Amino acid sequence: QVQLVESGGGLVQAGGSLRLSCAASGIIFSIKTMGWYRQAPGKQRELVATFTISGSPNYADSVKGRFTISRDNANNTVYLQMNSLNPEDTAVYYCTATVRRTPLVPIRDYWGQGTQVTVSS
Repeated sequence: QVQLVESGGGLVQAGGSLRLSCAASGIIFSIKTMGWYRQAPGKQRELVATFTISGSPNYADSVKGRFTISRDNANNTVYLQMNSLNPEDTAVYYCTATVRRTPLVPIRDYWGQGTQVTVSS
């Protein structure tokens, strides 16, 4: 199995910053992509930032210029630096990774349990 464990969420005032981390562990042959989604109450889960297959970052328009995704390939970890947070960023943030566990099995997507980010006005 593959586990994704997020950390770094919490409560912050508007204008503040948080840094989320997500570490993948388990039986991992390769990781194709890693990224972050979020889901606010009453809304659908939406993309925040991911790395494409080519390794380029891809951001939602709502976070461009404020959030930065980065990755530590050696440690199968992805980060999300979130600056200039506003109440609309309040959501549960989920880490996701597209993983090939062994050379013989197809790749599949895995999700973390989520970490709550709350931005107060």
